[in-house]
Amino acid sequence: MSFILFPILFAFTFLSSPVLSASDLVLAKVDRRIDLTSQIVRITTSLKVQNTGSDVVSEILLSFPENQASNLAYLKATLGDGKGKSKPSSGVGLPVEVVRPKDVPPSLTIYSVSLPKGLGKGDSLTLDVLAVFTHSLQPFPEKINQADIQLLLFQESAHYLSPYAVKVQSLTVKLPDARIESYTKLENAKLQGSELKYGPYENLPPFSYLPIVIHFENNQPFAVAKELVREIEISHWGNVQITEHYDIIHAGSQSKGEFSRLDYQTRPFLRGASAFRRLVAKLPPRAHSVYYRDEIGNISTSSLWGDSKKTELEIEPRYPMFGGWKTAFTIGYGLPLGDFLFGSDGKRFLNISFGAPINELVIDTLFVKVVLPEGSKDISVSVPFPVKQSEETKLSHLDIVGRPVVVLEKNNVVPEHNEHFQVYYKFNSLSMLREPLMLISGFFFLFLACIVYTHADISISKSSASYLAKLQLDEVQATIQQVHGIISRCLTAHDKLEMSLHDLSRTGDIQACKATRKSVDSLLKELSKELKQPLAILQSSPQAAQILPKVEELVTKERELQDKLLVKHSTVVDGYEKKSAGREIENRIASQQLKITALRREIDDLMDLIDEI
Repeated sequence: MSFILFPILFAFTFLSSPVLSASDLVLAKVDRRIDLTSQIVRITTSLKVQNTGSDVVSEILLSFPENQASNLAYLKATLGDGKGKSKPSSGVGLPVEVVRPKDVPPSLTIYSVSLPKGLGKGDSLTLDVLAVFTHSLQPFPEKINQADIQLLLFQESAHYLSPYAVKVQSLTVKLPDARIESYTKLENAKLQGSELKYGPYENLPPFSYLPIVIHFENNQPFAVAKELVREIEISHWGNVQITEHYDIIHAGSQSKGEFSRLDYQTRPFLRGASAFRRLVAKLPPRAHSVYYRDEIGNISTSSLWGDSKKTELEIEPRYPMFGGWKTAFTIGYGLPLGDFLFGSDGKRFLNISFGAPINELVIDTLFVKVVLPEGSKDISVSVPFPVKQSEETKLSHLDIVGRPVVVLEKNNVVPEHNEHFQVYYKFNSLSMLREPLMLISGFFFLFLACIVYTHADISISKSSASYLAKLQLDEVQATIQQVHGIISRCLTAHDKLEMSLHDLSRTGDIQACKATRKSVDSLLKELSKELKQPLAILQSSPQAAQILPKVEELVTKERELQDKLLVKHSTVVDGYEKKSAGREIENRIASQQLKITALRREIDDLMDLIDEI
């Protein structure tokens, strides 16, 4: 409720606070368009500004309420074409900075846009403004079940908040679809499909504010990277290596209650409408050696395609992302050096994009680390927006003093920040010979050591007791490795059996599941026969006395696990043949699954222990 009351309290603040002194500027026409189709709020505004005074004006002020200014990620102002259409401009942005004029309410943040040429008496111009906001959509309700849709609240003003008087203004709000729970109904407000229009409103005084609240459905991915570390490493041997470490959370309505994977897989658009399981990264055209992995290892469900103009990587995490769920992963790829490294005035400079390649991703904290070749000096950076800059050193293979690293940090990053920046530095080309010379020297001394070793006689008498004991120990170790391999093949057969149950739940093909069971049974019998000989060798060898109990315990546990899995498999197949409900089958195998999990853990521990011994 506090979210809805805030605009009203904000309006009273304006009424009770002094305002800027009278200005000669008038906004003849204001067209605003708010895009709410994703988690990022984009407001494009076309301002037709007139100078009705006698003095030349060199700046135009833009005002934002406190709740918007705290979430403002990107602000760009350009001179428009005068057509009066509020759309993002691709022109060069005008200088924008925060100012603090006198008699401004503390709940306002004022930005000054510097004009390239003063606006004289009676003159007018069109200014296009793009403002991008993050974390401005509040989930309402904050927690939902798996089957619920995601509803959001958005607050704004139907009147354009400005220190100048406005003659005519209109507002259009673009929504994801036509479903709207509720919205503030005002005069001249109408809903047309997925667009909500307010206005036109005429003759508005300075700082006019008319609060509106929109409650609507939005099931788009709310992917927020709490932290992204983007490392760009330059190699003068022809490659630029990009490595990006993501820590992502679904920042939409938090999921409550139990998660059913069965319901999600059968009806993902009804039993997980607000969840997402794919992200798309748009990589540079000639990206190569692309990989995608997390802490467990490589994730093979990703896909890559592209042509001479683009390369797209589709990322699919190991599990669907519901509200409040987190995931961490790394993507990496290489780029041709000639596409991004250039020379100018005796210096080399890297020209590459700043932000992340993933579509519609909000980044709370972004670290861009540019790793330069060892020996680089006179380093400077040019970034089209404010960032925190620092330097550090990275030690890599064949380095002596380390490689200089330029660290750029920025908070609240959106796709609009994906602009090119430059890193300038000087580098002596002779320094490239350092690593090849080190490799040549290393190989020379290695071969020299091998020659000395092969000509030295360090053999042990084959009749000595120590030599015979070593042979027996080698035989025991080889036998243990053989047992280890057979058990590993058994565990692989177990996994194949489990996978057949997974396929059964997905396809319902009982005959295929039975065929897999038959092949696994045959394989396990063969492995059991193979295991007899190495066990007999270990039981007859004195050198194996220490490790034999653990090996026998491992074999016993594996057979017990095998029995439990076969019983589970039979129970599940029987349930499907009798057309039992999925929940009933899960209840029947619940106790068996607990024992299977415990046995797997014990077997893994025993195999690790045997490896250590």
